[in-house]
Amino acid sequence: MHFFLPEVKFLDINFKAMKWNEALVQFKLFLKLEKQLSDNSIEAYLNDVKKLQNFVQLYDTDLLPAQVSSELIQNFIYQLSDLVSPHTQARLLSGLRLFYKFLILENVTNVNPLDLIESPKLSRKLPDVLSVEEIDRMIAAIDLSKPEGERNRSIIETLYGCGLRVSELVNLKLSDLFFEEGFIKVTGKGDKQRFVPVSEYTQKYINIYINYIRNHQKIDPAYSDILYLNRRGKQLTRVMIFHIIKDLVKKAGIDKNISPHSLRHSFATHLLENGADLRSIQLLLGHESITTTEIYLHLDKQKLHETMQKYHPRAN
Repeated sequence: MHFFLPEVKFLDINFKAMKWNEALVQFKLFLKLEKQLSDNSIEAYLNDVKKLQNFVQLYDTDLLPAQVSSELIQNFIYQLSDLVSPHTQARLLSGLRLFYKFLILENVTNVNPLDLIESPKLSRKLPDVLSVEEIDRMIAAIDLSKPEGERNRSIIETLYGCGLRVSELVNLKLSDLFFEEGFIKVTGKGDKQRFVPVSEYTQKYINIYINYIRNHQKIDPAYSDILYLNRRGKQLTRVMIFHIIKDLVKKAGIDKNISPHSLRHSFATHLLENGADLRSIQLLLGHESITTTEIYLHLDKQKLHETMQKYHPRAN
């Protein structure tokens, strides 16, 4: 990747001489211990900082994090604008803002060069959602004569029936199943745990998989408590779940951009359409902010009109 490097000014302030590698090590500890983020989130933040580091060192290999100016970061983002989407730019800027907030907390610098930089304006793209009929078609496309068939049906029913993220699904344990109480324990982002109701319908297909498939395969002792396993008795990967979903979507003849997350979107959308309130959906999905849940307010205009007519005192 080649960058055009215009003249820029570096910050001339009092700072602690912390080098990039040391800053990354300390930032990683901060994200893990104080922010309690997941390993995937931590890796994403560190990669954001490393991208900036690589760009900065094109100017000067000795330039320290505290010497980076707003102008230099602005140029970094400008150079990336033709290579990555606005969403990626916004996420990267968010990571860098947190990095410099951390440096300020550590008294490495007293200036955040991101303060004067605006994130690109993003349109909120509505997610692709499956209808109940399309979900049934995906399940009908599963070959139940193969051992992985019952497993894959259980996976689809659990993703849709409980609204799980794919990372939450692959990390689900046998010891997380509390069927007598009607709940499963889910470990979400930042290792935060929540209890999610699981219907008897979904329980049935999880139990079929456990009793007829999982209990009869050779299991790697390291994964003895993991619910969903591959043919070698090891934990399924997130990538494998993507392949399973994509294959079933193709076999079912569904012409939509569908991923495992689409089943989570469908879970939330169908709840909302059937009268569930946003706060309950927020808790079920494990969203920290209700703003994140509000993306599911993509009901059709007719339904919104009917709601207005029914509930607003001036509408009648």
